[in-house]
Amino acid sequence: MDVIPTGTARVPVSERRRWPSWAGYAAAVWSLVYGLLGLYWGLGGAGFPFGRANDPKADLSVFVAARAEIGGPVIAALGLVGAVLAVVMARGRGQNGVRVVAMAFSWVMALVLLILVSDYRVLMAVAYTPLFLVGLPFGWPPVSYSAAVPWPVLNQIVCVVGGFLWAATALAYGRRTRGACGDCGRGEDTGAADLAKVRRRTNWAVAVSVALPVFYALTRYAWLLGIPLGIDEDILRAGQASGLWWAGAGLATIAVGGAVLTVGLVRPWGEVFPRWIPGLRGRRVPVAAAVVPAIVVAVIVTSAGLMYVRLAIAGTLPGGGWATTAPELVWPIWGVALTVAALGYRARRRGRCRHCGRG
Repeated sequence: MDVIPTGTARVPVSERRRWPSWAGYAAAVWSLVYGLLGLYWGLGGAGFPFGRANDPKADLSVFVAARAEIGGPVIAALGLVGAVLAVVMARGRGQNGVRVVAMAFSWVMALVLLILVSDYRVLMAVAYTPLFLVGLPFGWPPVSYSAAVPWPVLNQIVCVVGGFLWAATALAYGRRTRGACGDCGRGEDTGAADLAKVRRRTNWAVAVSVALPVFYALTRYAWLLGIPLGIDEDILRAGQASGLWWAGAGLATIAVGGAVLTVGLVRPWGEVFPRWIPGLRGRRVPVAAAVVPAIVVAVIVTSAGLMYVRLAIAGTLPGGGWATTAPELVWPIWGVALTVAALGYRARRRGRCRHCGRG
């Protein structure tokens, strides 16, 4: 097996390619670069992406009142501390109090970056991407992608990436420091999963994860067909005149497509590619190919839904009928259910770990 030198030790190349070995270093690089951006913004540099003065839709964000002269130095400090701590975690250092601080810092960073920094615009950017790609030859939608996804939204996407890196760092470090396998998380005292309970829990989670996006899609299809389901007549007519409901139907179709893929988490075709897929038919579906996209979607729909909940509590949700916001208010439930479904799929399919041999 090929190896690469790392000081006096020689580590197999295959080991270096595993995510637990590089996640901490990636989080360190991300934190350092973003911290330097914070320093630049704090010193008066352009492009600070938070607050009313910089984000036209800052009212959607938790950081609506953020200012560069304060937010920049805070970002710089957190970035520097995070870069150092991530390297410590990547090297598996730290015991007792240091371990507690490292774990707390990393999980707080992950949650802030994944859930608090972003709002529903990240979900819209992800959902609109295939619409732009399909409609590009036809000049539709009639707006540039850069206009639809401006810098404040791109910054949120960058922060979501950082959040996943910090979550991976915390997961890998937590496993390493408690003596568990970095890949599967199983230790010497880890018992076998009760697959019957896992299946029941996954089935319920999939049912919820399918019902909620389909509920959202039905309202949007109804509007396209001229049915004022849950909205005022004048809003329906305005949407028809502007062509807005076609875009809504596009998003609804993506939601339905996602619901169909979610069903695969409990069906045989979610484990083995169907015969009608050229080049892949009959092959096993990689576990990560199902779990990773599901977790990503779960995070961004949860963040988007929490934004609507926050606006509802503040009394600033737009009116016009229950269907304009009610489907979005339950998105956090969708996100939690989808996470449970994805983890249940992983637990059911992971089998014996090829790295530690535990099954």
